[in-house]
Amino acid sequence: MTERLSSAAHLYITSVWMTVALYMDFLYAPRELTMGEVQRIFYVHFSLAVTALFGYLLIFLGGVAYLWKRSRAADDFSHACAEVGFVYCCGVLLTGPLWARPVWGIWWTWDARLTSTFILWLLYIAYLMLRAYVTSPGRVEILASVVGIIGFVDAIVDYMAIRWWRTQHPQPVIMGGAGSGLEPRMWLTVMVTWGAFLCLFAYLVRARMALAEARRELRALKRELAM
Repeated sequence: MTERLSSAAHLYITSVWMTVALYMDFLYAPRELTMGEVQRIFYVHFSLAVTALFGYLLIFLGGVAYLWKRSRAADDFSHACAEVGFVYCCGVLLTGPLWARPVWGIWWTWDARLTSTFILWLLYIAYLMLRAYVTSPGRVEILASVVGIIGFVDAIVDYMAIRWWRTQHPQPVIMGGAGSGLEPRMWLTVMVTWGAFLCLFAYLVRARMALAEARRELRALKRELAM
């Protein structure tokens, strides 16, 4: 009962936070002078992108923890982060072109940031396909952990791409050096929106881990009934 109430409270907080974030995205944040209203996609795009990268960091940490301790909870955590992170990464690849088309005049270009993000998306797919098609207990967890650890290299490249190379993608607004940054109301909107997407990420990961545990209990019950 306590767990259900806690989950319901988490969902309520997430819903309220997301509502406030959307209000700030579309009504509170000032209109950007050069790009106009289309720039408002940035708040969602940025939040999805940073959380997708953060998700792969969590997969990496969960994989390390599993290989070290053989912890089932760590493996469940990695798997859940991969499923939710994949959805976020899909959102990045959807909102990016919607923003790029009116601003750049093209939907896509193979620059370092966009290419490394596409590779990150493929890594999410590879991880989830491995979990789906390798059914040997013990082996699938080890292989998935290795993929998560190796794939994290691309997450680092993806994050650093606009710092290491000159790209079509805008330069960083966080710790981007002289001339970077945002107007104060834009900063606040970015932080609130990112927080909302992080809160949603945490809720979905939590729900996915609970589902994994429920499935194990159901399989155990079926085995008992079959005896």
